[in-house]
Amino acid sequence: MYQDKTLKCKDCGNDFVFTAGEQEFYAAKGFENEPQRCKDCRAARKNAQKGTREMFPAVCANCGKECQVPFKPTEGKAVYCSECFAEMRNA
Repeated sequence: MYQDKTLKCKDCGNDFVFTAGEQEFYAAKGFENEPQRCKDCRAARKNAQKGTREMFPAVCANCGKECQVPFKPTEGKAVYCSECFAEMRNA
């Protein structure tokens, strides 16, 4: 029923394949328009819309190293750097 189509990305101008499976998925979801961007440009656009995350300075309660965390540290609660946090999760 569906056949692969080659489309041109409106951002980078490269050709990309809109597969039969993707077309079937689009139809099942009720999407009427074909994608206008390749996978890489869609991902870049999605990430750009997220914005940057605010980071806060902290000192690791385990190793004492200064680090940045994506939340405002609460006084009296331990904060760990990414390395120590990963070690604790895997332990």
